[in-house]
Amino acid sequence: MTGVQTCALPISGMAAALPGMCAALFALPVIGVPLSGKNLDGMDAVFSIMQMPPGVPVATVAIDGAKNAAILAAKILAAGDDAILEKIKKYTADMKAQVVAKDAKLKQVGYKQYLAEK
Repeated sequence: MTGVQTCALPISGMAAALPGMCAALFALPVIGVPLSGKNLDGMDAVFSIMQMPPGVPVATVAIDGAKNAAILAAKILAAGDDAILEKIKKYTADMKAQVVAKDAKLKQVGYKQYLAEK
């Protein structure tokens, strides 16, 4: 199976021009990661990344969302790589198991004790 060989993950704060420039220059998928800033809490970076002109797409994740950007990049790569796809499936199943375990503990001990243990 052939597919996407790689993708770019530019991480930018403030005006966040880097993801847009990468998308304009490279044919690869680009996932922009806006960083929180001291003045506008990253909203300026979000708008800069999201407001690209037609023909220059940039996927955007949450402010400071580098982990989700990496997972999204892995999912893009998994479209052409069964080994990565299996790792993504395992990662997702592991996350589900963790949530189920946390839910069971929360129901057992109650939210006050659960939060006190954090």
